[in-house]
Amino acid sequence: MSLDDLDRAVLHALHIDGRVQFNHVAAVLGTSPQTVARRYRKLKETGALRVVGMIDARKAGQVEWFLRLGCTPDAALQVARALAKRPDTSWVQLTSGGTEISCVIRAANAPEALLLQQLPKTPKVVSVSAHCLLRSFVGGPVGWAGRADVLTAAQTAELTPAFEHPEPEVDERLTTALHQDGRATFADLAKATGWSEPTVRRRVNGLRAAGVLYFDVDVDSHALGFTAMAVLWMSVQPKRLVKVAEALAQQPEVALAAITTGPANVLAKVVCRDIDALYEYLTERVATIDGIERMETAPVIHTVKRAA
Repeated sequence: MSLDDLDRAVLHALHIDGRVQFNHVAAVLGTSPQTVARRYRKLKETGALRVVGMIDARKAGQVEWFLRLGCTPDAALQVARALAKRPDTSWVQLTSGGTEISCVIRAANAPEALLLQQLPKTPKVVSVSAHCLLRSFVGGPVGWAGRADVLTAAQTAELTPAFEHPEPEVDERLTTALHQDGRATFADLAKATGWSEPTVRRRVNGLRAAGVLYFDVDVDSHALGFTAMAVLWMSVQPKRLVKVAEALAQQPEVALAAITTGPANVLAKVVCRDIDALYEYLTERVATIDGIERMETAPVIHTVKRAA
């Protein structure tokens, strides 16, 4: 798919506010609401993007873990599909030639017991490591405009929502409906919850004001022409942890940058146009960041489950 500047501007606006009204976007961009709506529908219908309502795990009393599972080649896809069916997982991907699974799991407690009960019963899972997410610098609640980063600072400020009256109580009916479609109308959300539209509006805005609810724009990088994705596991000097994560977060190729536990204490997910662009990124961009002592690059070869 070839995106023009207006497509990218609409994408950027949705990254800023996943539920922004199209007439507001149109006024900021100097076009018509019908044009903005048409561009959004095109991106949505082709599978290039969807807006997903997400709960900030930390503020909901949960912890996010990055899991790495080494499998025998004949079992990796089967195990990945089993993981994808679980409601507590997201971004289940096959990496490293299809012998490793990378995924995110949300849990109230450490996931080791859960994994020992449900995954390593098969000898085809040969290794499991868990890395607790300590701080995100881009991605998740922090957001990522990435390749759609085209709006000016003034436009960004005008589209940034402001909410009052925080309301941190989470309702499963509401969050389930927003997870299925982050742009569901208040009328549809009222039907899903059994509340009135004013109540739904107040609860949604209250959750956003409390920072509990945020909207993730799930962009299919392949649909947008970016075919090389990789997970970078980096071992960084402790005194350079924040500097490295901040440097990564400034690079448009980086969709996720986080400090984690474990010997690989910084994780990044990068999206590049092709393998040549990934090579240039690794050798010319990452190589210039001081403090990285060791890096493992795991190319993503198949995504089984995306944002969830």
